[in-house]
Amino acid sequence: MKVRLKFVWTTLAISLASLVNAQDKRSLSLNEAIDLSIKNSKELKINRAKIEQASAAVREALDRRLPDAKVSGSYLYLSNPSIDMKTKTSSSGGGGNGGGTPKVNQAAYGLLNISMPVYAGGKIRYGIESSKYLAHAQELDAENNKEQVIENTIEAYVNLYKAGAAVTLYNENLLQAQQRVKDFANLEQNGLLARNDLLKAQLQTSNVELALLDARNNWELANVNMNLMLGLPQSTVLSPDSTVINQNFTVQTLDGYVQSALKNRKDIEALGLRKQAADVGVKAAKSDLLPNIALTGGYVAADIPKLLAITNAVNIGVGVQYNIGSLWKNKAKVEEAEGRSRELQATQELMNDNIRLQVNKAYLNWLSSQKKIDVYAKAIEQADENYRIVKNKYANSLATLTDLLEADVAQLQARLNYSLAKADAVVVYNQLLEASGTLSQPQTK
Repeated sequence: MKVRLKFVWTTLAISLASLVNAQDKRSLSLNEAIDLSIKNSKELKINRAKIEQASAAVREALDRRLPDAKVSGSYLYLSNPSIDMKTKTSSSGGGGNGGGTPKVNQAAYGLLNISMPVYAGGKIRYGIESSKYLAHAQELDAENNKEQVIENTIEAYVNLYKAGAAVTLYNENLLQAQQRVKDFANLEQNGLLARNDLLKAQLQTSNVELALLDARNNWELANVNMNLMLGLPQSTVLSPDSTVINQNFTVQTLDGYVQSALKNRKDIEALGLRKQAADVGVKAAKSDLLPNIALTGGYVAADIPKLLAITNAVNIGVGVQYNIGSLWKNKAKVEEAEGRSRELQATQELMNDNIRLQVNKAYLNWLSSQKKIDVYAKAIEQADENYRIVKNKYANSLATLTDLLEADVAQLQARLNYSLAKADAVVVYNQLLEASGTLSQPQTK
């Protein structure tokens, strides 16, 4: 069984080594990762498309101030109609042409109508104002999503580092465990060690090998995830900067972060703009009770062979339109617009409460992360000292091999916990910045 496990592990290690050698290797800093994620983010590309749509909606609203012009024309072929002219006609004697009903079998006409809006009850102005608010809100949504992309990138980057750190620690521990098995095997062959103790050491080595296998799988998955986020080939092997977890962060007070969030959060500002657009929508709904006035003009030309010809028939005037039905139909429309405005007002209040909660949670997580780092740092000292003492006791036959192996596992776990805690602190700090709306702003480290 032992030989089989060693064979499987050796084969897997060779396969992984060959795979890594065949892949492209790339060192990656955190700032470089953020730049690539912003450039290649599918979500941000969708946001840019939405901004273009909102900008087009603004131009469409502005175009409503321009005149409308319509041209129409027709050519008609007629059968031989029976036309009985009821008007009296004078008859002429002699050899003149005889009067009679003309035979009409075709007709053509063309119309040109132009209408220039002068007053539309404010609907055009309100439409422009509302579309500008919504376009700006869409831009703020994109900035808010940009911060989310940055935060996701930081989390993925730190996860990649944590996965690599776990692999490194398990590799180091595996080398120690393998050396211990080798030493114990020599002692067992010379009759200086019980067979049972050798089996315990071999079992721990197998457990470390399995833990290393899981750690490598996690690293592979984190590497693929990072490549997908950054738009890099999936086969690229990324090497994160290990100094990212050794940063010194300057943290403000909790109240400072709350006030910063209420001031800088783009989602709050975007919702405020949508509330303003809704208020304008109420005015637009009420404007349906007012008349529409426009300057009008037109040109008419017609030709009915043998009967009628019209040219240069130009008209100009003022048109007034009023929908009387709006007097009893518009009330529900106004109430709907007012309801939408009240809904957004309540949503603003709810968002303010949620943001305060988010900032408090992020701040408490930050304090907890610093406490964990301090505790795990002490735990490393304690685990190292414990391993040293147990190792000396074992060498003097005052402790069992089980005690030694447990001390070794505790030492490995303490180092792993400390490394992961420092990495998690980077994520927690940036989550605090995101909650306060300052993640994309330059920070004092």
